[in-house]
Order: sequence, then structure tokens, then C-alpha cells
Amino acid sequence: MSVTKEVVTEQLKSISGPDFSGNIVDLGMVSEIFIANDKVFFSITVPAERADHMEPMRAAAERVVKAIPGVTGAVVSLTAEKKGGGMETAAPPRPAPPRSTTVHSAAPQPARHSPPPRRQPAPASQSSGKRGVPGIDAIIAVASGKGGVGKSTTSVNLALGLAANGLKVGILDADIYGPSMPRLLGLKARPETTDGKTLRPLQSYGLKVMSMGFLVDEETPMIWRGPMVVSALTQMLREVDWGHLDVLVVDMPPGTGDAQLTMAQQVPLAGAVIVSTPQDLALIDARKGLNMFKKVDVPLLGIIENMSYFIAPDTGNRYDIFGHGGAKREAERLGVPFLGEVPLEMGIRESSDGGQPVTVSHPEGQEARIYRDIAAKVWTRLQEEKSGSGPSIVFE
Repeated sequence: MSVTKEVVTEQLKSISGPDFSGNIVDLGMVSEIFIANDKVFFSITVPAERADHMEPMRAAAERVVKAIPGVTGAVVSLTAEKKGGGMETAAPPRPAPPRSTTVHSAAPQPARHSPPPRRQPAPASQSSGKRGVPGIDAIIAVASGKGGVGKSTTSVNLALGLAANGLKVGILDADIYGPSMPRLLGLKARPETTDGKTLRPLQSYGLKVMSMGFLVDEETPMIWRGPMVVSALTQMLREVDWGHLDVLVVDMPPGTGDAQLTMAQQVPLAGAVIVSTPQDLALIDARKGLNMFKKVDVPLLGIIENMSYFIAPDTGNRYDIFGHGGAKREAERLGVPFLGEVPLEMGIRESSDGGQPVTVSHPEGQEARIYRDIAAKVWTRLQEEKSGSGPSIVFE
């Protein structure tokens, strides 16, 4: 028997509100209830000043929902709406370790069949309030200040480039509203659970993959508030049997809103990669992404210029459709490594739409070599950040 909103609502009426003044449903504290594949999602709105004391109520609501026959899981979050909205001011970053002022713009590519030296596992907490994920040595975010710059395509080819260079790699699709990994990697199955709670990631081309797109139909809209998105992301990160990974690539949502900032604050990111197209309009938004990671003390591994140029297949002429070199100049201005230029190439688009990314469908092609070279530079930057010898980053 399928689970219905009415059944969930009726069970939630057994949960008392603050100070036992009625139940959370009649008090209007329960958000719209969303059900996907017998998993229930909702949030409970509580007074902001009392949010820290409402965890037992949230846990009780989660328990009664999970006890409903047919429910396979529940994502229940607390939300404390405030006038003006938005996130609390981020805590001041911890002092950065001394770094060299030299920018390493290029690095030798590791042999494709000889894994580079493995870094030591990340500590349980790399900064205050950030808890590590067992088995994952490094987590890197791929982000952009806006959508439409090819961030997800870049993320998946970066992950495949790291794997081609001999690493154990996973990818987390953190874009709840527009998940891309199912299509990019040709995956349509549903994840299984190992113990009724922990999800087993799907696998494609040697990558371990988790995405909300595996749990919800492609055309189902995700009409969620920020706290629900954060709860779902936390579960996809921490309640997944990743096993051992050298690197987990997180394909971040576009923009710099609540979900992005919360991920950056709560996840022990080893570094971030910014994707931008060359034109000034995209670079304005890319700067916002850079500043967001700066505020939460996440190292910048570098900038990638996507759709950098176009080579006409019939004439071989080059066209700088979106301008050229803007991301490189921005990287030089900020003292951030420039990781490389990815061309606007029809083959990249066709292979991505077909679920066979160019890094694996045409591994000896020029575009695949570009992605593997970028992946090698990202890995080198991770090692520099670990040793504290990365470049200093100047924000103006």
C-alpha cells in the first residue's frame, strides 16, 4: 500500500507542539509534505529563538513517520523563519596557515596507470563544526556563481579525469532542484539500502554516484525550502555507503544561496573549483562564488574557463563566441591558479546528453586530455593545500 499525505498528517497529530500547546499539525508548524518512492520529506517551522531546543520534537516526528507501514525513510528538518530571511552571518574564518606567494599554474600529469601518492585521510574535523565522512580522504566542491556555465558537465569529466589518473573517486550531485548526474552518466536505477537506512551509491565508469535524481522522477519538481534541501544533502552525503574514496567531487547547486553556504560551512571541504565562461557577466557571478568560499575558509583550488573558444569543424577557424581569457585574467588578478580552458565543442554536448561523457567515450581525444590535465592540476593543488604551500589568495 502506497503512503499518502493524509496518513502522514494524521500520525503527526500525535506530536505535541512547544509547551504541549496542541499538536504540530493543528498549530500550522508542518510544511507541505512531499513523498517520493515511499520516502517522506517535510520541515517543521519553530520559533527562531527556541530552535536549539526543538530537536527532540523533530526526532519524535521522524520516528512516528518512519513507523508508518510502507515508509522507507524520512527527511525531517527544523526551519526557523525570520523577518528578512537569509542565513545567519557566517562565523569568522580560522587563521589561514602561512602560504607561499608563488602560484603553481601547471603541474606534471600523473601516469594514467600509476596512482599518485595517496594523501592521508582527512581528520574528523578540518575546522570548527565540520565533521568528516568516514572513508573519504578529500571532498572538493565544483561551483559556479550562476547556472548555465557547464558546471555539471565539468564536474563529471573532472571526476572521470581524476579516476583516469588512478584515484578512487565518487561524485555527489548536490543540485536538488536540477540534478544532472542520472542523465550525464546514463543511470536510471534506484539505489538499494545496505541495512534499511544506508544507501548504496550507483556506479558508472568506475565512479560511485549519488543524486536526488535517483530517488525522484526526472519531471518531478522539488518545491522545497532551504532547510529541507540541506537535510536531504546531509543524508546523501553521510547516509551513503561510499566505502573508501580518495576524492569525492560535489557538484554544487548554482548560485550562492542558503543551500550552498550551508554545505560550505558544514562539510569539511578540502577545496573548491570555480567554473565560469569568459564573458564579464559570468565572471561577476564567479567572484561571488569565490568570496563565498573565502568567507567559510575553504581553499580555492583554481578556476576553469568553460566554453572558452569554438573551432569550426568545417573550416578549422577559431571563434571566441563568449570572449576569451576572462577567467584566466580573473585568476591572475586574484592570485588563484588557472586550471585550464575547455572549448565549446559539440562532441562534449552530444556525449553528455547521451550519458557517455567525453572523457570515457573518446579518451584519446583533445577534450578528454584537457579534462585529465585539469584533474592532475586539481590533485596537485590538493597536495599543496595539505602541506600548506599553496598560493596566497588576494580578494579585492
